[in-house]
Amino acid sequence: MDKNTYTGFFLIVLIVIGSYFLLKPSDADIKKEKLLQDSLKRVAAATATFPANTIKTDTTKKVPVTDSMILKAPFGAASMGTEKFVTIENQELRVKLSTKGGRIYSVELKNYKTFNKKPLILFDGDKNAFGLTFRAQDKPINTNDLYFTSTSGGFTVAEKDSSSLTMRLTYSPTQYIDYIYSLKGTGFKLGLTVKTTGLDNVIANSNTLNLNWSASLHKQEMDMKQERQYTEIYYKNVDDEISDFGDTKDEEKTVADKKLDWVAFKDHFFSNILIAKQGGIDKSTMAVNTDVNSTTDVKQMKASFAFTRSTDGNVPLEFYFGPNQFSILKAQGNDLDKVIGLGWGPLKYINRYATVPLFNLLKKFNWNYGLVILALTLILKLVLSPLTYKSYLSMAKMRILKPEMDEIKAKVGEDNPTLLQQEYMKLYKKAGVNPLGGCLPLLLQMPIVIAFFRFFPSLFELRGQSFLWMHDLSTYDSVITFSPIFGTSHLSLMCLLMTISTLVYTYFNNQISGATGQMKYIGYITPIIFLVTLNNYPAGLNYYYFLANMMTFAQQYLIRLMVDDKKIHAQIQENKKKPEEKKKKSGFQARMEEMMRQQQQAQGKKK
Repeated sequence: MDKNTYTGFFLIVLIVIGSYFLLKPSDADIKKEKLLQDSLKRVAAATATFPANTIKTDTTKKVPVTDSMILKAPFGAASMGTEKFVTIENQELRVKLSTKGGRIYSVELKNYKTFNKKPLILFDGDKNAFGLTFRAQDKPINTNDLYFTSTSGGFTVAEKDSSSLTMRLTYSPTQYIDYIYSLKGTGFKLGLTVKTTGLDNVIANSNTLNLNWSASLHKQEMDMKQERQYTEIYYKNVDDEISDFGDTKDEEKTVADKKLDWVAFKDHFFSNILIAKQGGIDKSTMAVNTDVNSTTDVKQMKASFAFTRSTDGNVPLEFYFGPNQFSILKAQGNDLDKVIGLGWGPLKYINRYATVPLFNLLKKFNWNYGLVILALTLILKLVLSPLTYKSYLSMAKMRILKPEMDEIKAKVGEDNPTLLQQEYMKLYKKAGVNPLGGCLPLLLQMPIVIAFFRFFPSLFELRGQSFLWMHDLSTYDSVITFSPIFGTSHLSLMCLLMTISTLVYTYFNNQISGATGQMKYIGYITPIIFLVTLNNYPAGLNYYYFLANMMTFAQQYLIRLMVDDKKIHAQIQENKKKPEEKKKKSGFQARMEEMMRQQQQAQGKKK
């Protein structure tokens, strides 16, 4: 190694040694660097807790929300918490309350089951809501989203005992909202008193409380279509007027002109009814919605109410959670039994004041409900037997007159219908026969027949009751199933038997009346329409119509033994011999003659 190389190496060593001492960081620099690295590690750890795609750059300046800021907001402490459940129950009800919203989370009717024998829960879960809405310090508040505290862990009451539980929403130690739930040992009613304390300066317009209630009603019956058909909202105003809507379509209604006593979310056989015990509901908006794709929920009900607080700051309310059984609802008072749809106009009066009392009387014998329907039909047929007799007699007279009518028709021809009808009327007048005598008794019976069309589908007592092969008289008895056609996928055996009996009845009725032409065949078309229409209706209804047909056969057979066609014919001939002035003209005949006279005058003017 030459001199120059040694010199260069020596200089490099000196530079390295000098750099170490001259560039060495001070203790202060080392401390600063350590703090920087620790800070970078904390940022990296915090960033790793979030997915990369959720981290967004925001150039706007934001003020971070802290726990202290939440606590300072109105009811801020109540916005944080954990949902807990408290159960209260009596002999009939098991009610689960939630600390979130202090609301009724679910209601189970302990003594009833669904069609498939599962616990019958009217509603449950987060699809349901119950809460007050108001403004506090100019901020919107919904108590359904806030956490309450419970005064106890629940209770069970029996017989004549009663108990209560308070769910409290705290604003401050001296300012709060209480939901006071009370329950007696027996019964389907749950008391609820909403009480506000010390919040007059916190809640805007504190004299009025706005309440939102919604419930998604669970499927309880086998036939979802039929259950939806009878599920709707009923309400009663302070003038005792009952209204309903939402049975056939989704609908919304607002009632502001009259206060309401109660509002019912009515399912087919069970109801959820909110009752205002004092002062009524000032204003209400109610809505019914149907999710046709849902296989578990029948309909969704919503209602918003406005209440005026009493002088003590309370709003006393009451719930009815129970069956739509006429006797049970009647015992509750306040016209709650009106939620049972018994028809419109005269039909509801027939059912309410005749059919229901008679059915309740027969029910006391503790027979099978198939036998109760049999006895009910028999009594009805006996009561209507005078009309049946009169109808048969009138049709028999028309049948005996038919040969003479055919002769008149052949003589006059069909080209002049007015003249033909005049000749017919002369014959009726001479014979003393009313051509509508056979129809009028049947028309008088029609309201009863139609009334039963509404009575049986609404009859709670038939629910789950079996008779013969029919496992449940409140729904159809499916004997054959197939791919959907005409809106159904089954064939009801009782409906088929009812249709066959109606066809047979029509045949014998045509023999009695002597019907011909179109009138003869129309009678055969109607039963076929009934087969399609009533196939989805309760087996109890078709069973009643079947029994009615069979009893009508028996009545006509007995009447035929009592009525002699020869005597009727002789009586008609005697009537023909009477002087015209001694013959009593019926109102129908007088109207027909006047109508024909006017038609003749009109035709004469045209000529």
